[in-house]
Amino acid sequence: MNALALQGLLLPIQGMLTKILEYLPNLFSAGLILAIGWLLARIIQGIATNLLASVGLDRVSERAGLSAVMGQQRLSSVIGLVIYVAILIPVLVAALDALALTAITQPASNMLNSILAVLPALFAASLILIVAYIVGRILSGLTTNLLTGIGFNAVLTNLGLRRAQSAQGERTPSEVAGNLVLVAIMLFAAIEAVRELGFEVLADLIARFTVFAGEVVLGLVIFGIGLYLANLASRTILTGSAAQSWLLALAARVSIIVLAGAMALRQMGLASDIINLAFGLLLGSVAVAVAIAFGLGAREIAGRELADWIQSIRPRSKLPRS
Repeated sequence: MNALALQGLLLPIQGMLTKILEYLPNLFSAGLILAIGWLLARIIQGIATNLLASVGLDRVSERAGLSAVMGQQRLSSVIGLVIYVAILIPVLVAALDALALTAITQPASNMLNSILAVLPALFAASLILIVAYIVGRILSGLTTNLLTGIGFNAVLTNLGLRRAQSAQGERTPSEVAGNLVLVAIMLFAAIEAVRELGFEVLADLIARFTVFAGEVVLGLVIFGIGLYLANLASRTILTGSAAQSWLLALAARVSIIVLAGAMALRQMGLASDIINLAFGLLLGSVAVAVAIAFGLGAREIAGRELADWIQSIRPRSKLPRS
């Protein structure tokens, strides 16, 4: 083109080739950084995975119950993958910076830098959850074994909520209590993990849910104690020789259950004003009914009994002489 004196076509082509040749070192540098970084990340991942597997981390995770959470993945492989990603992210940032294409690489670099800045908090939150899960599984097992040893599995039978024979494969009350311990520990750990990530609103929401769940569990415990006392009072009255013992036993059982239910609902915080008003109206109506029945239906009997009682407490010196 120069020999043909086609300068109008030659100059743009020369400028394009010059820019391509000038950009080749940047492209080569980015590719070299990416290749070396990827190779180092893979090597370190393999070393970390094999080292953790050799020290028995996978066996510890299986004993702690983490295998049920991760499925077919081993804990050493998961940690190795996390290390691989943690190394590869700064490598990608360095490779993009080497390209010197600010308009294209700057948003991607900013995104990767943001991810890299979040990694420590994410690692801390994951560590909190993992440690809490391991501790929770241990405490859950101890709680289940302890409650089984003291006969807690018969609590539903004692409360009259289930027959003595249980279905095959059904969870026992001790196992349910152990799972509640695990859930409580994981909720507290989730609050701290979310705060590590900077989600204060979500942490506050989980904290409120934890408080509400604790109040519900405590309300159920109060109602369970009420059921036990109601059954105990009913059996005690039925074993006596009082007339109409079945009626007295039923009245005692219903009264204790109603009182325990009101206390449980109040502890749960479910419409406390309505519960107080209903309970007050119930007691007031019972008192008025007893007063009316005693004052109108048994007025003569009540008068004679009251006169005999007043006569019995008078001093002997004031009694009329015969």
